[in-house]
Amino acid sequence: MYDTSIQMLGFHDAEVNLPSTERTEMRKRRNANRDRLKKGLADADKPSPIGQHTQGSYAMHTMVQDASTDYDIDDGVYFKKDKLVGPNGGEMSALAVREMVCDALQDVRFNTPPKVLKNCVRVYYNEGFHVDVPSYRRIETTNAWTGQTTYNYELASSGWKSSDALAVTKWFRERNEHHSPDFDDTDGQFCRVVRLLKAFARSRPSWKPLTATGFMITKLANDSFSASADRDDIALRETMKAIRWRLEWNKSVAHPTLTNETITHDDDTRPGHFKDRLVENLKHLEVLDDGQCTHADAMAAWDKVFCTDWFSQQPSPGANSGGSGGTKSLASPARPVEKREGGRYAVRRFA
Repeated sequence: MYDTSIQMLGFHDAEVNLPSTERTEMRKRRNANRDRLKKGLADADKPSPIGQHTQGSYAMHTMVQDASTDYDIDDGVYFKKDKLVGPNGGEMSALAVREMVCDALQDVRFNTPPKVLKNCVRVYYNEGFHVDVPSYRRIETTNAWTGQTTYNYELASSGWKSSDALAVTKWFRERNEHHSPDFDDTDGQFCRVVRLLKAFARSRPSWKPLTATGFMITKLANDSFSASADRDDIALRETMKAIRWRLEWNKSVAHPTLTNETITHDDDTRPGHFKDRLVENLKHLEVLDDGQCTHADAMAAWDKVFCTDWFSQQPSPGANSGGSGGTKSLASPARPVEKREGGRYAVRRFA
C-alpha cells in the first residue's frame, strides 16, 4: 500500500484532533457550569452532589474538530440515592431529579435556557456547543457477612436505568493501551484511528443526523481494530474494512460495560448508513494498492474519503518515497504534532 502515513498524521493533527486551546475553553465553561449547579442546588436547599465527572468523548480525548463548533461535553452529576427524597419523604423520580438539576442551572445570562431532555439537562452556549448534564444516583450496598460496601449507579432517564459512564472511560483507556503499538499514556494509534473514523462519519453535513454515533463508532473500532506500527494510514484503512464486513452481518452494537445491553436500538438505521458510506469510500482507496500509484493519486483518494482538499495541498515527497515497499514519505505535517492536555484518562470514584 502506498505510504501516506506522515500525511495522515499531519491531517489528524491539523484537521481532526481538537486543539488544546478549544479543550481549555470548553473546560472553563464546564467548570463554570459546575459552580453554577452547586450554587443553585445549595440556594434551593437541595441535595449536594457527591461528584461531578466529565465523561464521553471529552473524557476519552476522542472529540474531533467541527466547522460549526457543534461540540457537546457530557459532565455527569452524582448524588447519593438516600439523599434524593421528595417533599413528602418519598423517593424522587428520575424526571424530578432532572428537573431539580435544570432549575439549579438556570441563569439570566443564557440566551437559551437549560432544557430537560430524556437522559440529561442541556445547557446551550452561543458559540454553538453545549454541555449535557446527566444525573446519576449512587446505590450503596453493604454485605452483612463481610462488611464490604459496593456501589452501583443509575442514570435519571425515562426511569432509573443502570449506567456507569465512568466505567466506559476506564474501558476506553484500557482498550487504547491494549490496541496501540505506540501508547504513551495520553494518546495511541487506536485513539487516533477512532478520531479519524469519527471525522469521516461527520465529514459531510448531510451525514451527521443519519450516521452512527461517536460511541457506536468507538465500540465498532474496538471490535474490529487492526493495528499497524508507524502506519496510521494502514490501521485506518484496515479497520474501515473490518467494520464494513462486521456490519454486513450484524448491525447491533453491544455496550462495552453493561452486560446484555446494546448501544443501538431495534431497527436502528445508523450503523447501516455508516456501513454504506464505508463501502462507497473504500473504493476510492483501491488506487493505493496499484504499483503505479503516484503521490497525487494517493492524496486525491484520501481527499475523496474525507471530503477535503487538505491532502492534495501536501507537497510531493520526492522520487524515493511512497509506493508499495518504498521508503517513508519525507513530507512534514502541516503543523507540528501537538501534545494534548490531560493525563491518563483518570477515573476517580467518590468519597
